[in-house]
Amino acid sequence: MVLDGKVVSQITDSDGRRVCVGFFAGPGFVTPHIARTRENVSLVSLEVVEDATIAEMRADILLAIMVLSPDIRDWANGILREELSRKTDREWCLAALGGSDRFMTPVTLSRLRQLS
Repeated sequence: MVLDGKVVSQITDSDGRRVCVGFFAGPGFVTPHIARTRENVSLVSLEVVEDATIAEMRADILLAIMVLSPDIRDWANGILREELSRKTDREWCLAALGGSDRFMTPVTLSRLRQLS
C-alpha cells in the first residue's frame, strides 16, 4: 500500500527498456502480489518517483487473515477484482483497435518517450 507519495510499476522489454504499466498515488493499493507474479517471481519492478511511505504485508499472512475474517476477505478480493478488471478492460480496448491504431498505445508512447 502506498500511504503517500507516488510509485510506478514497470516491466522491461526484450531490449532492456523499462515500460510503465501502472501508476500508484497514495493513499492507494499497489497491484496485489498474485496479479504481478508468476511462480512467485515478480513480473514487474516498482520505482518510487516521489518520496513515499509504503506499508507492506506478506501474502501468506494476508491469506491467513482472509480465511479468518469475511470482511478482510471481501476487501482484499475487491482490490484484486478491480485490478483484474482494469487489466481486462485494457486488453479488450487493445483487441478492438485496428492494426495501425495499436501502434499508439500507452506502452508505445512510453517507449517513444524513452527513445527521445
